[in-house]
Order: sequence, then structure tokens, then C-alpha cells
Amino acid sequence: MQRDDPEVIAHLRAENAYQQEAFQALKPLEDELFAEIKDRIEETDISVPVRRGAWWYFERTREGLDYPISCRVPSTATDETPPTIDPLVTLEGEQVVLDENEVARGHDFLSIGVLSVSPDDRWVAVGTDFEGNERHTVTLHALAGQDALDDELVDVYYGFAWANDSRHFFYTRVDDAMRPWQLWRHELGTSPDRDVLVYQEDDEQFNVSVGKSRDDAVVVLLIGSSTTTEVRYLNADEPTSELSVLEARQQGIEYGIEHFRDAANRNWWLKVTNEGATDFRLLARLEPASEWRELIGHRPGNRLDGIDAFKDFLAISERRDGTATVRIVEVLEGDDPFGTDLLARSRSIDAEVSPSTVSLSANVSYETSLLRVDITSLITPHLIADVVAATGEMIVRKQQQVRGGYDPSNYVSGRLWVEASDGARIPVSFVARRDLIELSADAARALTPSPLVLYGYGSYEISIDPAFSSLRLSLLDRGVIFAIAHVRGGGEMGRSWYEMGKLAQKPTTFSDFVAVAHHLIDHQWTTPSRLAIRGGSAGGLLMGAVMDLAPELFRCVVAEVPFVDALTTMLDATLPLTVGEWEEWGNPDESPTAYRTMKSYSPYDNVRALNEDGSARVYPHLFAAGGLNDSRVGFWEPAKWVLKLREANPANTAYLKTEMGAGHGGPSGRYEAWRDEAQVLAFILNEITPIEK
Repeated sequence: MQRDDPEVIAHLRAENAYQQEAFQALKPLEDELFAEIKDRIEETDISVPVRRGAWWYFERTREGLDYPISCRVPSTATDETPPTIDPLVTLEGEQVVLDENEVARGHDFLSIGVLSVSPDDRWVAVGTDFEGNERHTVTLHALAGQDALDDELVDVYYGFAWANDSRHFFYTRVDDAMRPWQLWRHELGTSPDRDVLVYQEDDEQFNVSVGKSRDDAVVVLLIGSSTTTEVRYLNADEPTSELSVLEARQQGIEYGIEHFRDAANRNWWLKVTNEGATDFRLLARLEPASEWRELIGHRPGNRLDGIDAFKDFLAISERRDGTATVRIVEVLEGDDPFGTDLLARSRSIDAEVSPSTVSLSANVSYETSLLRVDITSLITPHLIADVVAATGEMIVRKQQQVRGGYDPSNYVSGRLWVEASDGARIPVSFVARRDLIELSADAARALTPSPLVLYGYGSYEISIDPAFSSLRLSLLDRGVIFAIAHVRGGGEMGRSWYEMGKLAQKPTTFSDFVAVAHHLIDHQWTTPSRLAIRGGSAGGLLMGAVMDLAPELFRCVVAEVPFVDALTTMLDATLPLTVGEWEEWGNPDESPTAYRTMKSYSPYDNVRALNEDGSARVYPHLFAAGGLNDSRVGFWEPAKWVLKLREANPANTAYLKTEMGAGHGGPSGRYEAWRDEAQVLAFILNEITPIEK
């Protein structure tokens, strides 16, 4: 399908009209849900300020405005206590860095893909996308009263890094297949025609991204495929110098790096790698190049996710037993800042509720004694805190507020372990109203079969960690249980959990989800007539695959920007992302095994008119959503799929909604996004529960 074909556009508009007409009866419920969502959110609010150099940076949101306003106020270089900011009052000396509402004026969509202030605090680079296609136009805005610049760079992708001279910066561009493949350098005040191509990656399985180390010492170019990494870098004080290779790529070896300067101003590299370690290990090397030394060895089942370096401490991100957490450890004085007992000296930052998620929040400054973290669970609103590295003291800076009152004691959260067909134990996180679930020390029991929404993803080693959402309260307060199936293909249980759900083993992702659904039904948490499932993108593929595997288990399905024509897409190397995705799904054009495997689960290819007994196959009621400008999952995938479901059996109820001016992430304005969510929740509630609030 061609995006600009009048017949295609007419078809999509007709589908939208059909969906809108069919949902008209749900409009009162949708309006009620939208009002609930909006009324719970502090529409006029501020973020916790983050210090960078001489300024504190923060975001404001204002009632009635769709987009945030980025601001800053002056700071002293040693001040580590964020200023107290009133959402309704402008501070003395406060500057607006970018008001996205002004930028969005006259446009139906806005995404800011680049927002980066120069080291001298005089310029901010802004990358705007008005289509949702993830191709940005970068302009320079003056922050210190200087004359404006005419610099305008088109077709810029994500990733951006200023050199220390505040005159040069680095950015990336994509090829025709939307693969970021080039690194460019621009000099302020010059024509983009004079920009320098610094690096080009010709291997179609590799992408490039650029950033800057937290200590401002180096500009880092990360070159990576799904299984292999190479890092190149240059001195941030010498932007026109040549890139150096840190570690040349080796097939199957992945690594991430961090730069560290010790008290003697010596330069170190820290490397997290899977070389000789399925769940990764941490190495360190003193420059000029010495031998790598192991700081944290391989701990099977304990996934080392990353390392963040600061002047006086390191932050270690990891996951244990399906839970994301953070450790903090001080560096030492003397010749060896890391010592030989890194983990033994570390402190774990834990949450009070289980299962929970502890992750790093915004940590911009290298010269700090505090680590900012985000702590949340399915019943714990996001808590932003600073942890004192030297003592472990936690200073709460802000906790997400729910307007109208929210009492977490009215709800229960926990984790089930469901046995898969091969004996693996699948974690399932859940939250519900307290009167629906009985918790004991080692078990959870549903008191009555209830309406239930089961969410899943299960690809790319991405973890769907438990987190609070005030939007979800509209389900919970109506007696709906919400659960997340942490199926294989995701990263919740470490690298091996991911590897057991990719390539030839991808069908495991789908059978895991079906096993979870069976468990919830068999143990009377819900019934097929009250079970809704939801997923997006690769999670949309999951939705389509389990609809084919076990349509009788589910009442309804929400599939957002779903990757449902997987085989056709992976056979077409000209489509965005296809070549780089072969290491995730397989290359069906070259491998008969990959072809057969993908053919066995690709939802579009497995829509059937008849069941095995010859009866007409009726699928769960479907609400699918796509984006016309989506560069990740083509809008035609859900469009084709919905048509094929209807053609297989006229009794199949399938609706398609295509955002005509947006991409993979849906609408950009927060009010429209809340309205979309209200519509989805209305569809689900209408299908699985007649219960009044």
C-alpha cells in the first residue's frame, strides 16, 4: 500500500468512519473515562529540577496545554538541593528553554527528537518532527540574548552531542530504510552543505547512535546490531579529530561503555559485556590502553544491565528474579578507584512493595554526590528521590500525585509464577482491588472470577516492568484485574529469557502467553468471556499470534501498531528496519527454517476460516490501531489483517483506527492521548464487564 495513494487514504478514512460509528454507543462511557483520567492528573505541574553546570533545568505543564515547557533557573556550582518551584509561580531569573506549545501551533502533531543545550549555556538545539515519521529538522535557538542563527538541518535522526567548544555538534541521519547509518558534524553559523560526514556504516545490520560521556570528556559513537557492538570515540575538546576504535566488533559480542576520571584526573573505560558472560560482566581499563580487569564477574540469573559513572561513585543497574534494581558504590582514593570487592561494598536501593521497579532517573551532572532514582510499583505512584552515595540516605524530592485522593491500601499487588509447557516458570505481575484478591506469605488467590486485562510484549529483550499508572485506576475501580505476562523474548529474567523467545524459538513467546491465560482461567481469576488482552508493536504481534493459537480463551483484543504481517515484512529488505531485524526474527529469504518458523506464527498468514472440526472460526473482538506515518510498523499491516479477519468469517468483529497524522507513538498531545486511552478502556470495559462503577 502506498501512503499517498488516494484509494488507500479513502479506505483508511472509511475504516475510521466505520470504527467511529460502531463506537458511538460507547461515547458516554468514553467521556466518563476521559473525565476520570483528566481529573486524576495534576495538569499544572512541574518536574524535579536537574542541575547541569550553572543551571537547574525542569519542565512545566499547564492546564489546557498539550505539551511541556522546558525551563531553567540559575544555580551555584556547588548547590545540590533542587530549588522549590511553585507550579503556578515563575521564579526570579527563570528562562524558557523551549515552549513546545508555541512550536506546535498550527500543527496537528509534534515530537521533539532533539533538545540539547550547548556547554556554554548559550544555545539550544531543537529537533522537530511534525509528521510522526521520526525525521527531524534541527534549528538553533538563542538563550543568552545573542543574535539568532539561520542554521537549519533537515532529515536528522535521534542522537546528538555538542563538542566542548559549543561551536560544533554531532548528529545522525538515516538511509532509505530508516536505518541510522551516518554521523555528521556541523559548525555553528555555517551552511549545512559544509557539514562533514564523520562516519558511515555500510553494513545494513548495524545502526549508529551518538552521545557524550557524562564527564564531558569524549563524544561516543555506538555502532550496533542486535548481537554485536563496536564503540568509536573522539576527544570532546578536539571535535575535528579522528574517531578511535575502543573495541573492534566481534560477531556475537555486545558491550556498553562508560568513561570515568579518577581523583588524579586519569581516564578509565568501564565496559559491560557479554563476552564470556551470558548475563554480562563489568570490566575496567586505565588509559592509555592497559589490560581489561574484571570488576564484577558473571552471575547467572543476575542480569547486569548497565553502569553509570560519577566523580565519587558508580551506579549499577541490574535485575534479579525478574525485578529491576540499582546498586550504588563509592569509588576509592588512590591508584585503584574500584578495588577488588565492588559488589561487597555496594548498597542496593530497594522498594517497600514487591514486585517493584527501581531505575535511574535524570542524572546529568558528573560532579555530584547524589544519585537520582525513580521507584514505582503497580500500586506505588512514581517516587523521585536522591540517594546520598556516601551514606545511602534517601531524600524524597517528589512523588506523583493523584488528584481526588488515592489510597494504595485499597489495592493489592503481587506476582504469580506460571508453569510453561516445558517447565519454565513465567512471572506474572498483577494488581487489583483489595476485595478481589487474597494474599498470603507465599501465594495469591482470586476470591471470585473477575474481568481481567492481560498485557504482554515479549521481544527485543525489552522488559515490561511493574509501574504505576493513574489511568489504570479506571479499570481497577470497576473491579477489573490487571496483569502483565513477562513472557520469554523479553528481558525480565535475564539474557537467557530473551534468547529462549527469539529466532527459531520465537513461538515460545506465544505459548508462554497462552499458558498464562490458561492458568488465570483454570485458577478462577477470570473466565474466557471476561478476559481481554492488550499489546503494541511487537506486543501486537503477540496479540495476533495468540488469537490464532487459542481464540477461545479471549473475549477481546487491543492491538496497537501491531507487527502482524511479520513474514512479508521480513522478506522485503527495502522496508524500514527489516535487515537489522533479521538477527531478532531470522532471515526468511535465506533460511528455510526461519521461513517455516515465521510462517507458523505470522498473524496475517495464519488467519483461518475454519476450526479443525470444520466449524467456522470466530476470533475475539478486535480493536486495532495504526499510524499512517509509522516508520516502524507499516500502517498497511493492521489494515490488511483486519480485512483478512473479516473475509475469513463475517462474524469476526474487527475495528481499525488509523491516526492519519501520526506515527508509531500515536497522537502527540497529552489530551488527545488521554482521549485515545479512554476510548480503548471503554471498548475493553464494554466487552468484559457489565459491572457499574
